[in-house]
Amino acid sequence: MFEERRMPTRTPESRAFAERVQVVMDLTSRLNALRHSDVDGRNLLLSEIFGKPLPESLTIYPPFFCDYGLGTEFGERVLVNQGCSFLDLGGITVGDRVLIGPGVTLSTAGHPVAVAERFDFITHAPIVIEDDVWIGAAATVVPGVTIGHGSVVGAGTVVAHDVPPLSVVTGGGFVMRR
Repeated sequence: MFEERRMPTRTPESRAFAERVQVVMDLTSRLNALRHSDVDGRNLLLSEIFGKPLPESLTIYPPFFCDYGLGTEFGERVLVNQGCSFLDLGGITVGDRVLIGPGVTLSTAGHPVAVAERFDFITHAPIVIEDDVWIGAAATVVPGVTIGHGSVVGAGTVVAHDVPPLSVVTGGGFVMRR
């Protein structure tokens, strides 16, 4: 089981996070309003969203949504298709040669399950996507998950547990070793 971290709400740390979210939401709205052919403008805004220069071989097609931006690392030859959402407070690592289908959500954050704590903390844990992974359309990956190298996540799958290397997982929880 992953180790969940907690950020207390109503603190300087949570206020700084909320301020960064506002900046990134503005940047992503500008990104999503660009003409598709404005690749230079897209790449400039993506560098601002992620707070650093990105690999030249990275392709992210708008619309794209992100809440924090500073927690994501990309490898080489990564494709992120249209309509994806990255909630990256807990950290998202994307390996080399990864394909992320349209409408995929990578969410590293949440709230405690206990009702009495739900508004008092933001919980978060990293997502790691190893090399040569393909994530199908509209899949969701939750906090604390590692997807092993060479694996395939079927369209519409909710990934709530680690995926072993060289496996195929589908929405019914089926895991097949390749």
